[in-house]
Amino acid sequence: MSGTTRTSADLDVRRRRTLFRAWHRGMREMDLIMGRFADAEIGTMSEEDLDEFERLIEVPDRDLLSWITGEAATPENYDSPVFRRLKGFHSHTSPIHV
Repeated sequence: MSGTTRTSADLDVRRRRTLFRAWHRGMREMDLIMGRFADAEIGTMSEEDLDEFERLIEVPDRDLLSWITGEAATPENYDSPVFRRLKGFHSHTSPIHV
């Protein structure tokens, strides 16, 4: 079951694939964090932002979750504007308290 509330009908193939991957990570908490962010942002991301978001999707769930929650420091090479938007989005909109 996907949790997406966004239709992908208006998205190009790359954005559809990225939206699907954001909602199908493995850990339900990360599905919700990444998926909700993708629902809100995927349609307006620049190509560079999309590159960075796809790179974040490749990070193992536990690592990414620990960076988002502040349990571990975010490595400098991942502390990008897209990551900071994701982290801020989660802290302001998500009822998930991990």
